[in-house]
Amino acid sequence: MQPLNLVVVTAGLSVPSSTRLLADRLTHATSIYLTERQLVSSVEVVELREHARAIADNLVTGFPGSTLRETVTAVARADGLIVVTPVFAASYSGLFKSFFDVLEQDTLRDTPVLIAATGGTPRHSLVLEHALRPLFAYLRAVVVPTAVYAASQDWGSAGDAGSEELDLRIERAGQELAALMDANPAGAAPTDGSHRAARQQEVIPFEQQLAALKPR
Repeated sequence: MQPLNLVVVTAGLSVPSSTRLLADRLTHATSIYLTERQLVSSVEVVELREHARAIADNLVTGFPGSTLRETVTAVARADGLIVVTPVFAASYSGLFKSFFDVLEQDTLRDTPVLIAATGGTPRHSLVLEHALRPLFAYLRAVVVPTAVYAASQDWGSAGDAGSEELDLRIERAGQELAALMDANPAGAAPTDGSHRAARQQEVIPFEQQLAALKPR
């Protein structure tokens, strides 16, 4: 069986960062459900802070450097994508948006995407619906129904209401992403990038995508 490619894009700026922590927990949850479905998967994590200068250069020149080109290729070949951004000025960060600005049109078309964000206050949780979901809908990705937001207070001790709610959302979102990756025909295709063109030619009925989200 050809491995499914799970790519994780995180826009945290500090080391360590709550953004990376949330990305890791979402990756773990998704991997558990992929394993339960007996699907082999590879995981690649992209730390955007490591590519900040290359992204800026790409925006100005129109050409990516070799390292950024490899990262963009990995995202283009992904069978599933987890994206996590810190909230800046009530929206996604500039670094996060700039990375997706350098992608070619239709790079993420029909790719299952799990969106997530971190912030200091629960009041910014609507960034998921007002900013991230419209962005990836515009990019023609298939965004899983459950989005995950983690405020500072959600990183409490086990048993705290906020922590338990976060755990439940992470688990549900991971399950939904794994289900869509399983249903996505690109998962059985070659990983040389040729599956992207084939994926663009096939439209998956909404009813089929919805059925894939139901636990088996």
